[in-house]
Amino acid sequence: MKKIIFTAAILIGCLSFKTADAQLRINLGFNVGSQPEWGPVGYTHAEYYYMPDIDAYYDVPNHQYVYNQNNAWVRSSALPPRYQNYDLYHGYKVVVNQPNPWQHNADIRAKYAGYKGRHDQPIIRESHDQKYSNHWNGDRGNNGNGHGNGNNGHDNGKGNDGRDNGHGNDKGHDNK
Repeated sequence: MKKIIFTAAILIGCLSFKTADAQLRINLGFNVGSQPEWGPVGYTHAEYYYMPDIDAYYDVPNHQYVYNQNNAWVRSSALPPRYQNYDLYHGYKVVVNQPNPWQHNADIRAKYAGYKGRHDQPIIRESHDQKYSNHWNGDRGNNGNGHGNGNNGHDNGKGNDGRDNGHGNDKGHDNK
């Protein structure tokens, strides 16, 4: 009798382990909720965004920027002051799903050079697709400096976070 109970316990344990393993794979393949509102539409999974205009990356799951500073790649929750005028909402982002893409930066820069200066990419904030309704909005593209870089003509003079708090430059942009 003890052998039967022991065997059943092992079998149930193995089945439970396989179920958890399958759930883990599903969660890793879908990260729309981690993508910021300024991210490009059309991707259910994105590890990194490459931003050709500033030759820098955004680590989507960790919500960190990765940029070159003094010949070393640095991670930070905000872009450095030299990029304070970069508009995350209108700059083109290329989704790169490979580990540590900056280690191959020369290849990536050459491959996506044609996207530099483009400002015609639809972003999550502008999408009406239901899958983006729960996107991550902890970083609204203010580069960590407390002031937004435009609000695309929305919010009637309010800041990028939708409140009338004096932030944002209220210029708005035309997507043409």
